[in-house]
Amino acid sequence: MRINQLSLTNFRSYPQLDLTFRPGVTTFIGDNGSGKTNIVESIIYLSFLSSHRVSQNQPLISLGFEQAIIRAEIERDGRILQVDLEINSHRTNRARLNQNTVRSQREILGACQVVYFSPEDLDLIRGEPAARRDFLDRLLITRSPRLAGVISDYERIVKQRNALLKTRAPQSALIPWNEQLIQTGATLSAERISLCEALNPWVNENYANLNEVKPANISYKSSISNLSNNPNQNKNLFAAHLQEIQYQEIERGVTLSGPHRDDLHLHIGDFPAKGYASHGESWSMAIALRLGAFNLLRSEGAEPILILDDVFAELDTSRRLQLMKATQIAEQTIITAAVEGDLPSGLESQRRYMQLGGVSERKG
Repeated sequence: MRINQLSLTNFRSYPQLDLTFRPGVTTFIGDNGSGKTNIVESIIYLSFLSSHRVSQNQPLISLGFEQAIIRAEIERDGRILQVDLEINSHRTNRARLNQNTVRSQREILGACQVVYFSPEDLDLIRGEPAARRDFLDRLLITRSPRLAGVISDYERIVKQRNALLKTRAPQSALIPWNEQLIQTGATLSAERISLCEALNPWVNENYANLNEVKPANISYKSSISNLSNNPNQNKNLFAAHLQEIQYQEIERGVTLSGPHRDDLHLHIGDFPAKGYASHGESWSMAIALRLGAFNLLRSEGAEPILILDDVFAELDTSRRLQLMKATQIAEQTIITAAVEGDLPSGLESQRRYMQLGGVSERKG
């Protein structure tokens, strides 16, 4: 999979930007604030229909405008896909696939698959569970785009159920939402657990490849005991647990259990990475997670685009080299860097240089 052409209109700092890509490695080099991360953010947004930097659409749209447009020509399995996405500030986004308007923007999910790595990935190790849940859910969507609907439905159900709990609505009003919560929660939990089981060997292998002595492992920590990768079994456990805590939820006015309360546990040796890992070990675990995701997708037949956003400056030589190995097996890699000196020696790439409002193939 690779992007051949990318066009941005009123996206972040770009009134208009048109780029052509070739296979292999493309590097965007420029000072912080020059707009290089805006380029990779647009590709990430196209892949997940959300940004890795902000939770709202408005910051993505140039000041004074109501709409931004991302257009991309994507080559996959010998086929060319033209994807157009309108990002709107006050109405639902709209999308087209090969010039045909689709009913929902979610229909373009899967057209562009990426695995990205950024300095914020340290939050996966040191931050709150929400960052780790987001990591799992984005990988789920990349593996199986249909799960975007399950995740969106679950979030909507929890929001509506919380609103009813806050108003102390009668049990009769909660029953239909309880049923939906059990159904979608059991499915989402099973998918996340199955993903962790498939991802764990790759994380362990990538962590070891960084010359780390202790083994690394991941596991899924659910707020409901004994859940598994079997959604039907999960439904029964979910329903029984919901019955047990119903009065606590009414008292507190919030949904207390479910995938929105779960976590991805990261282990280094016998200890959790959070709170115990050194700075170097934290970077190694972050690299192992992202490269593990990349390896897993490739093992299942996908060829995701690899994005490395301004990370080489943060890493020592051995960790840089490990990321460089990944660029050699990816069909397309897009890298950003503040200065050329941050890039590993020996990295062959098509180099682009950030200039005021645009991009050039020559240094300014």
